Amino acid sequence: MAKMQSPLKTGDEVIVISGKEKGKTGKISSVVTKTNRVVVEGVNMVKRHMKASMVSEAGVVSKEAPIHASNVMLKDPETGKPTRIGHKIENGKKVRFAKKSGKVLG
Repeated sequence: MAKMQSPLKTGDEVIVISGKEKGKTGKISSVVTKTNRVVVEGVNMVKRHMKASMVSEAGVVSKEAPIHASNVMLKDPETGKPTRIGHKIENGKKVRFAKKSGKVLG
């Protein structure tokens, strides 16, 4: 199975479009290209029961779990609505842009 490269990058503001977290927004903190998943800050929180160690004490810790990249869409910088990502060449460089507004992404 060929892995698909996601146009989403770390730091992008995204909106969850399906699943139990639908409608929530957040910034991408990491991208897992091997499984085509992204970790979004404050979305898909899970509880982990941690064992005591030399560094930390025992207890229940909440952390973000990865969510599939197909379940999130980029938040348009102008309208704030979900948008698809396009690519174009500007000044000899390939850049990403929001399809709804046409605004170039950083």
